[in-house]
Amino acid sequence: MQSFKNGRDPTLKTKKMAVKIRLARRGRKKLALYDVVVADARSPRDGKFIEKIGTYNPATNPASIILDDSKAFDWLMKGAQPTDTVKAMLSHHGVMLKKHLQIGVIKGAITQEQADGKLTEWMQAKEVKIQSRKDNLSKSKHDAAKARKDAETKVKEARAEAIRKKAEVAAATPVAEAQPEVQAEGEAPAEAQA
Repeated sequence: MQSFKNGRDPTLKTKKMAVKIRLARRGRKKLALYDVVVADARSPRDGKFIEKIGTYNPATNPASIILDDSKAFDWLMKGAQPTDTVKAMLSHHGVMLKKHLQIGVIKGAITQEQADGKLTEWMQAKEVKIQSRKDNLSKSKHDAAKARKDAETKVKEARAEAIRKKAEVAAATPVAEAQPEVQAEGEAPAEAQA
């Protein structure tokens, strides 16, 4: 019997298909949209994939992420490895926490009810946080629009005031010019009488 390093025969080749959860780009130039796909690690970025589990649009504020959480969770439990960006998205949706809790249930550290309670509590806190961020964005957008409108109103009033002053000056100047002409006409008949 021959002993091998690490206890394995290097001549035996095991085929291991690494499956990744990653982004596949679509959309046009400068306006990218992404599909969240489950694909073989060896396939190209925009190439063949096993299953599409969601979409990601970074152009919106906040970025819109649409995921089928149950499919993502199933693939994670089967051993699919998410890329860094997708891992952040899955964490944002609570899928990574759900996986963590489910592993705890499998190991017997916590019960399924405790895991579900923790997940529900986290999801509620996350919803409040997301809603407050959306409210802050809409409020800041509204405040910026109001400030622009106020600035525009000030400029409009300044222009109106400048036009009014210009009109007063123009109105006062012809009256001043007309008065010397009246005096000149009044003096001419006096000279004619003399």
